[in-house]
Amino acid sequence: MGAAQVAITDIDTKRLEVAKQMGAHCPVLVKSRDGREVAEQVVQALGCNPDVTVECSGAEPSVQTGIFATKSGGVLVLVGLGPPTINIPIVNAAVREVDIRGIFRYANCYPTALSMVASGQVDVKPLVTHRFSLEQTLEAFEASKKGEGIKVMIHCDKNKA
Repeated sequence: MGAAQVAITDIDTKRLEVAKQMGAHCPVLVKSRDGREVAEQVVQALGCNPDVTVECSGAEPSVQTGIFATKSGGVLVLVGLGPPTINIPIVNAAVREVDIRGIFRYANCYPTALSMVASGQVDVKPLVTHRFSLEQTLEAFEASKKGEGIKVMIHCDKNKA
């Protein structure tokens, strides 16, 4: 995508720290479920409304934030899959001509993503913060449920955990 600046929102300061270490310019700690309020934080952090917003959680307030934050004529990409029905400020998006696009992350872009990781263009290793053996699967799910780490990996190979 070639972004000049990247803002990232999260409810967890540790995740924001990792995002900053990986190149995010403007980490924004989310403390409100009000989409307009969080959008204002994003715009303030960036100094402008983003041309492209990529929403990865699927959470209703985050989708609302994406619509409110994206510049008029910009694009909001919905990657996260949340509940099947959510309330969004559709009139706001329509009158400002915010283009809302959906993407199913395993269709069409998966080979490109694998290629980028394989070539070293994208380093995902810092995202895997917890590793468990197959025998520790229950512990792995518990760690994930508690919100520990970023990505939890379960190794099926006994020599890798």
